[in-house]
Amino acid sequence: MLKIGIVGLPNVGKSTLFNALTKSAVPAENYPFCTIDPSVGVVGVPDERLAALTDFSKSAKTLPAAIEFVDIAGLVKGAAEGEGLGNQFLANIRETDAILQVVRFFDDTEVHHVEGVIEPYKDIEIINLELALADAEQVRKRRDKLVREIKTGNKDAAAEDAALAKLEQAFMLGKLALQADISDDEKKLVASLNLLTLKPMLYALNKKSGGHNLDELADGRAERAHELIEALGSRYVFVDAATERELNDVADDDRASFRQELGVAEDGIHDLIRGAYATLGLISFFTTGIDETRAWTITEGSTAPAAGAAIHNDFLTKFIRAEVIAWHTLLELGSYAAAREKGQVRVEGKDYVVRDGDVMVFLHG
Repeated sequence: MLKIGIVGLPNVGKSTLFNALTKSAVPAENYPFCTIDPSVGVVGVPDERLAALTDFSKSAKTLPAAIEFVDIAGLVKGAAEGEGLGNQFLANIRETDAILQVVRFFDDTEVHHVEGVIEPYKDIEIINLELALADAEQVRKRRDKLVREIKTGNKDAAAEDAALAKLEQAFMLGKLALQADISDDEKKLVASLNLLTLKPMLYALNKKSGGHNLDELADGRAERAHELIEALGSRYVFVDAATERELNDVADDDRASFRQELGVAEDGIHDLIRGAYATLGLISFFTTGIDETRAWTITEGSTAPAAGAAIHNDFLTKFIRAEVIAWHTLLELGSYAAAREKGQVRVEGKDYVVRDGDVMVFLHG
């Protein structure tokens, strides 16, 4: 299962957002370091296609794709040197597949900001610097260990050290590992270090219903943040963590009117999770039947055997073929029988690249 770490400065809405995502109850008070241990929650990926296929098949169960979110206590300047609770939480982030950085995007004198000034691009720079400093230390330690192996003529060690040297140079220039000029093969050489700034990063710009949101103030702060995120090659989504948390206690049928009352038109959680998918380059395919309808997560560009392995490892090595139809085509035609009659159920082999929204039936040996 995919794991995403939620990070940010103290008191910017991380735990509130975590609560909104997972409907869990972790402390989210108005002071720094209220989250002492990482909280973990498994979140179903919202997908309207899943409900439609469940109705189509009259399935007994519906199982969405899932992402594991880890709420990690606030980082501060000096976290890489152990300030605050830095070292402990930086270690927790290393175990994730991607990072969700929560950034405060509103003015409110009643809500404390650890830096005393609301300037999102600076907040982003503080967090990214701490992540990069932690990575630089990892790289330095690894290079020290490689010295002896390189002296013996170990070519693998020399190749790894060359990749690490590129990363070290990038850190010295104030860059993240993602901005370093290293190839995919070099990334594999350093993968064991689990570098924080080599992970995909999504930024959640946390707004406040009825507050002074920076994207509405037009004073340059929003633009500076957007430009920085884009320069880093990352994505951002807007979310109102407090409102989304309140919506956990509202009946599904009443949520639209509740949003309207608060002036929050978009479903921030939906956008955030879809943004996470896009950041990680993920898509979903479906299996559906009387027992269950289920969404499966795979990397975009996966072949049919690799997709089958998401269900069971045997499907990778013993794959024979798969029956495939686009989800909307299946629904439009009303039944598998009608779809087959019209030639819309395709038989695909090992080289087929799975598309987002495919409904699949696998045959294996």
